[in-house]
Amino acid sequence: MAIRVGIVGCGYIAQDTYLPVLAEIGADRVKVVAAFDTAQERVDVALDTFPEASGYTAYDAFLAHQGGLDLVFNLTPAPLHREITARALEAGCHVYSEKPIAATLQEATELTAITRENGLSLFVAPSTITTARMLSIKDRMENGDFGHVHTIRAHIGGMGPAIWRTYSGDPMVFYREGVGPMVDLGVYMLHTITGLFGPATRVQAIGGIVYPERTILIERMYGEKITVEAPDVLSVNLTFEGRRFAHLFTSYAVPASKAPFFELYGTMGAASIAGRQWYDGNSTTDFYFRDESASGKSEGWQEDVATPNPLPIGGILESGILHAVDALENGTPNALTPEHATHVLEIMNGAVASAESGRPVDLTTTF
Repeated sequence: MAIRVGIVGCGYIAQDTYLPVLAEIGADRVKVVAAFDTAQERVDVALDTFPEASGYTAYDAFLAHQGGLDLVFNLTPAPLHREITARALEAGCHVYSEKPIAATLQEATELTAITRENGLSLFVAPSTITTARMLSIKDRMENGDFGHVHTIRAHIGGMGPAIWRTYSGDPMVFYREGVGPMVDLGVYMLHTITGLFGPATRVQAIGGIVYPERTILIERMYGEKITVEAPDVLSVNLTFEGRRFAHLFTSYAVPASKAPFFELYGTMGAASIAGRQWYDGNSTTDFYFRDESASGKSEGWQEDVATPNPLPIGGILESGILHAVDALENGTPNALTPEHATHVLEIMNGAVASAESGRPVDLTTTF
């Protein structure tokens, strides 16, 4: 029997990714039966893709959808995540939430408790660790291909959605306090880093607001100004157990960059993922392996190495949707747990606090 799916938030991310992927997975596995948004025109877009679904502009009515809901996708803006997710869980639905899980550790802990108390699954994006590429890199780490893996360096940035001329959502929310590039972009890297290294023990960061006012270039809002409230440059250092470290640079003040998005360093090798490779989780990876033999002939780069066992749907957002469906269908373990998401939230909030205070922050959560 197909999983009965409800969509909460039918804006840009739903239209660009979630609705097309759910359609691609197919009605034999997932059936979108309900869509909610406060704007009827956005609900209508969802119903164009799934005309048999029911549309709602009242959340209570959505949760009471006749015929029931098995899995709710929470695609609302970040400040709404805690309330929307909690109410869906309390209504007896599994939930897949866009990142972050919530705004505070207390909220995240409450969501985890509600999930466990009701015997439900809460999947929390981002889903980079469920991509074929990251599963393969983790296998290589465990097999010792890189020797002792000691450092990960990540770089992800841009100027933010204010300059995305075709963006259909509200760009202002991305620059508000509690959001910014850390919550929008850095979260992908933090999930990846901790997915490979495990929980971090300490975070220290520098950064701030370097571009305090933005001009919107989206046609319908062209020329409007945004006052930036969240740090738009953050340089973050993480400490892990086992002689491991990581660095993340994330920003909304980078017009362009050729820096690799992700690099992993070990005593016997390295992995490098460029921007052109990053967003497709089935795409290639560049590897470097050392050769300590007398000839050293095997040492060097292996570029554009194909990822083994590619997924049917390869995007770094899309792979999580597929993972949730597989988990609910087959009972496979949830790799996108609320405990992991809570730890990443603590890192993000700790990084901002560290940048403000100039002091490191010890981390208390684990997963």
